[in-house]
Amino acid sequence: MPNFFEFLKGHNWSDCSRNLHDIGSKDIENALAREGKGGITDLLALLSPLAGQRYLEELAQLSHSITLKRFGQAIRLFAPMYLSNECNNVCDYCGFSMHNKIPRKTLSDAEILREAGILKKLGFDHILLVTGESTKQVGVDYLAHAIEILHPHFANISVEVQPLDTESYRQLIKAGMHAVMVYQETYDSISYAKHHLKGKKTNFRWRLNTPDRLGNAGVYKIGLGCLFGLTQDWRTDALYAGIHLDYLEKKYWKTSYSMSFPRIRPYEGENIVAVDLDDRDLVQLLCAFRIFNHELEITLSTRESPQLRENLLPLGITTMSAGSKTNPGGYTEDIESLEQFSISDDRSPDKIANMLKNKGYDPVWKDWDFSYDQHKMTKVEERTDDHSHQKVLLAN
Repeated sequence: MPNFFEFLKGHNWSDCSRNLHDIGSKDIENALAREGKGGITDLLALLSPLAGQRYLEELAQLSHSITLKRFGQAIRLFAPMYLSNECNNVCDYCGFSMHNKIPRKTLSDAEILREAGILKKLGFDHILLVTGESTKQVGVDYLAHAIEILHPHFANISVEVQPLDTESYRQLIKAGMHAVMVYQETYDSISYAKHHLKGKKTNFRWRLNTPDRLGNAGVYKIGLGCLFGLTQDWRTDALYAGIHLDYLEKKYWKTSYSMSFPRIRPYEGENIVAVDLDDRDLVQLLCAFRIFNHELEITLSTRESPQLRENLLPLGITTMSAGSKTNPGGYTEDIESLEQFSISDDRSPDKIANMLKNKGYDPVWKDWDFSYDQHKMTKVEERTDDHSHQKVLLAN
């Protein structure tokens, strides 16, 4: 199949939803016994209502065991850096939505470096650059330039920006970009149309195929996820995210993947929550995906409360944000601009790191250096022999 949109035609939303509710105890027990290695069949069982009702403890224990085996007790820390809240879209859940009458701000070079200086002093070596979706204010050239000026100061630069074409992603990779987070928000096309009212983000197909363009561009890591609360049938939404992940891993096997499970937070818009995903549901989601995919990086943001973040740590979390600000210039605190959403865990990075240490975890500030990802080719040696003249790339 040329892209995920075409691949997804082989799946029916109503059928998947019905299958989730038809899952029996034997299906769940088999998925647990296989430790999720049965693929989408097992994910279906682990996301079912019955699994959440009767098997949550078993899911949690297995998820904890798998996480310890694969990742140990290391937690990667990162901080988001918001470059702009300019946006051309109207989305009814987002504070940056074009229809909101708020102060707009796009950071200059000097302001970007000021934010970077603060984050460096806090200990971060991994940042996530975030913008609204405005091709005029924060187009590819702006993003590439921002990455280039930050690249000497950070080992790992990820972005969460508007979907781009393949060549634009290649330009950002060349500038020093490591990963792209691109959340579908919801895989239900009807719900998607309801919440995305104006702008390029209304194009469901363009957004859905963004990870394909990233895979073709050769990006190191792709982050996926839904915004839980938008769509009534959250279990089917999560199942589709798993189908998407499975498709991408098979097609772009050189790329690594992460998943996040954000829930709608205040200040994102009006009262548009279609379903209240409670803490128990979030636990099931997290555990189901850890069991389904042992290698998957799972991120937990400051959207969630301090107590919940600590309680979820043993169940599969590998990456956490800390000390987050969700407005442009938020770390310098002297630039007027609206945050995208309110955070719940406002503890400082030092407090988060100390909390992790007290619980036996190793906070990792630098988990990747971009210099390692130069196609693992770091030397060019010209070797000449009697028969030919050729350049030989030597692996480091």
